[in-house]
Amino acid sequence: MTADLFADDSAASEPLRLGEEAVLLRGFALDQADALLADITAITTRAPFRHMVTPGGKSMSVATSSCGDLGWVSDLHGYRYASADPLTDLPWPATPERWLDLAERAKRAAGFADSSAPDACLINRYAPGARLSLHQDRDERDFGVPIVSVSLGLSAVFLWGGNRRADPYRTMVLSHGDVLLWGGVDRLRFHGVKPVAQDASCRWEHRFNITMRKAA
Repeated sequence: MTADLFADDSAASEPLRLGEEAVLLRGFALDQADALLADITAITTRAPFRHMVTPGGKSMSVATSSCGDLGWVSDLHGYRYASADPLTDLPWPATPERWLDLAERAKRAAGFADSSAPDACLINRYAPGARLSLHQDRDERDFGVPIVSVSLGLSAVFLWGGNRRADPYRTMVLSHGDVLLWGGVDRLRFHGVKPVAQDASCRWEHRFNITMRKAA
């Protein structure tokens, strides 16, 4: 069972509360979007996008990279954070200062008191048709620190569920420049992304998603 969440809020500018500790900031990163995309290009020149394999042996439809002290890795041995890129055995590229500043400003705007700087930034690239099934982000040590998720490029339909996979979920469109944060009591909610649709009117061919979090 699903329901539309904020189905008609695309022009909203005020913070939208999805839960007790989950907030959507429409267009919050819009003024920095081009610079953020340029940063992604620079980072993935050193740490290329790749389609990781799940522990079950399936290739993910979403291409991923990372920056920061730790990068998220998935393979037949499981999900985990690693200090080096397994493709190069080199440290991940540093997180751009503008990303750290954006994360801090977004947390303040959303009402989060936490000031912990992210030590891991996962970058996802969705080609049309790519999706992310309902899942929890539970590889981090402190679930009290919010995840800061920045949407760029193509829009996507986001799934926002409960604390169990079988719980009903709601949907909302995440657009270019939107920032979503969730932590505390909402930190382990299941969430996902429906297959990303192609948009001939959009100048971008992909959806990019930056998720900044405290992993260690």
